[in-house]
Amino acid sequence: MHVAMNMLNKEQLQRTPLYDEHVALGAKMVPFGGWAMPVQYDSIIKEHGYTRKAAAIFDISHMGEFIIEGNCVENGLDAIVTMPLRDLPIKSCRYGCALNEQGGVMDDLIIFRLEEEKWFIVVNGATTQKDKAHFQKHLKNKTVFTDVSMKTGKIDLQGPLSLNVLSSFVADAGKLDYYTCDYFDLMGERVLISRTGYTGELGYEIYFPWDKTKDLWQALISRDDVKPAGLGARDILRIEMGYSLYGHELGEDISPLESGLDRFVSFEKDFLGKLALLKQKGQGLKRKIVGIQSETRRAPRQGQKICLESGEEVGVVTSGTFSPSLGLGIGLGFVAAQSAALGAKVFFGDQKSKNVASVVSRTFYKDGSLRHKTI
Repeated sequence: MHVAMNMLNKEQLQRTPLYDEHVALGAKMVPFGGWAMPVQYDSIIKEHGYTRKAAAIFDISHMGEFIIEGNCVENGLDAIVTMPLRDLPIKSCRYGCALNEQGGVMDDLIIFRLEEEKWFIVVNGATTQKDKAHFQKHLKNKTVFTDVSMKTGKIDLQGPLSLNVLSSFVADAGKLDYYTCDYFDLMGERVLISRTGYTGELGYEIYFPWDKTKDLWQALISRDDVKPAGLGARDILRIEMGYSLYGHELGEDISPLESGLDRFVSFEKDFLGKLALLKQKGQGLKRKIVGIQSETRRAPRQGQKICLESGEEVGVVTSGTFSPSLGLGIGLGFVAAQSAALGAKVFFGDQKSKNVASVVSRTFYKDGSLRHKTI
């Protein structure tokens, strides 16, 4: 029965246009947000290192993409998200959240302003259908909403050599500044390319026609200076940067204030969930997200308790890993606000094994090429 259920679940998983490519490369495939995704090809540590030192490509085609047309204030889009949209320059991107009425995070997302009244929204793969319903519920009548998720493949090129690689396909790729986007001619297609990233390194996201994404992947991977990387490396890279992951540091019962995303919330405008956030802000936060750095290579793991030396439980680990960049175990977690001071000594683990750690800045890795235009 257990085996039959596993087989059924495997058959029900959605596949990106690159599924067969991953299998051919010998990738270990795992379920992720309802999709069959590559967790690693060779070694997670090697894939992490290649992203930090050279250039790696990631299949991110499971992400959801929406196009919304119209004036962002009149159609209600500006009131659905926490970040201001009216002043967003054309061909620029902005990160933020969509909230419920209780101030919890429905999803974190990036909005692109393609034209004066044309918006491109990238959401998490596991929440695409929920997000679609949320947007359609709160957008005003006659708004043009198009779900292009299953027409849009997405390959992320990340690493200090990523501009060198992309420039061999797109001559003027270097004109993209951080958090901007534009259309380029690439392999006979007119495609959207952005420069945001989630690894701490210089990086580009290529939105390609779903049924032709395989051609782009093969062209990129044929280069000696490009290697594929899976979910395992991606998770280490984002934890080293202290970036939140939906379902870990973000959720419908977690506010963006608790998650440390205050700078992506504009209280100067109205948005769904604003009143709840103002109330929380006025009462003071009871918990905060912090970085936890182990004194050893032993890493904190999701769900482990965070305690004081006295044994008092003050929080829980939401994400954790061994950091190849630091040579230590690192993690993110929620702790009681009074225990969130930088430098505070804490312990993670269980009754059998308690490990010493310190509360530190959640940006563990600070040496990336993220904001460099050239290498």
